[in-house]
Amino acid sequence: MRVNRKMKQKITLKKIAKEFGVSISTVSKALKDSHEISLELKEKIQAFAKYYHYKPNSLALNLRNQKTRTIGIIIPEIVHHFFTKVITGIEKLAIEKGYNVMICLSNESYEKEVLNIETLANGIVDGIIISVAKETEEKEDYEHFTELINSGIPLVMFDRVVDEIKCSKVIADDKGGAFLATDHLIKNGCNRVALITTPDYVTVGKERREWYNRALTSNKLKIDENLIIKIDDKKDIEEQLRSLLTGGNPPDGVFAVNEIYAATFMKVARNFGYKVPDDIEVIGFTDGLISEFTIPSLTTVAQHGRSMGQKALELLMDEIDSQEADYQHKNALINTDLKIRNSTKKSTASELIN
Repeated sequence: MRVNRKMKQKITLKKIAKEFGVSISTVSKALKDSHEISLELKEKIQAFAKYYHYKPNSLALNLRNQKTRTIGIIIPEIVHHFFTKVITGIEKLAIEKGYNVMICLSNESYEKEVLNIETLANGIVDGIIISVAKETEEKEDYEHFTELINSGIPLVMFDRVVDEIKCSKVIADDKGGAFLATDHLIKNGCNRVALITTPDYVTVGKERREWYNRALTSNKLKIDENLIIKIDDKKDIEEQLRSLLTGGNPPDGVFAVNEIYAATFMKVARNFGYKVPDDIEVIGFTDGLISEFTIPSLTTVAQHGRSMGQKALELLMDEIDSQEADYQHKNALINTDLKIRNSTKKSTASELIN
């Protein structure tokens, strides 16, 4: 009997999932004998995987002591200049250390993130740096990270991190930055400060909202839920922002949790006949090219993406080089600054506030 060897090569979670018409997560759980999957489906998936000799991350385990000198990076999207800065910081230090960098894009998709992890973990890289996709945060399904860590591959999370996962993490001072921005608007005379943020399941948006609230209360201003807009990126952003300007009592200040939301709001405000900063002052988060070249240029909280990238790689390299069986993971906090430009009124405040 001839064995079709071609069929038995490179079987992956994705191929098994396609065979049974289920998600990658379902296959992963079935192979781990999870009680969440029916007995009949589990037995079929396990039999299929056994027949095709599926072994998760087997090559990665074999190569654990034979370094590829390649680092994997997974980012949610490429349009934000922040992620470009992070990659620049990682790559600069990686070259100095004699490492190559492989970049993957999750496109905010849970399934794509799982596939990226699976591909990179199959002996291609010595470690992975990731900013978690929004869909993964929404699903709260982090099993692919647990599997990665259990396979012995170092993982560092940056910007969007998952507290439940035991790995090293690098974050910007989202709390301090949000407080700084909101407080600056209030000190400039704004008393109806709006917030443009993400849904609550996005960790960075949630933290920035919390400290926006704290800045209001510390200045004895009431929190008005009508001034808080949670943007659904799957819908028309401009349409969602118009609600801030159509109620007859518009804000006189706006803090947006990223520069795209801030720039989009300025466009909407201009279409309504408002002038920035004369009528409404605006501050964004993340000091990218958009902030510099909007009209007027955008006052923003600078996250220092390059520094974040360099720190993430330093932590990853430390774990890769560690000989400790029980490596102690580390957390790093990157300070944020407020960079004053033309979307806020001139004041006596310092142009660079730490």
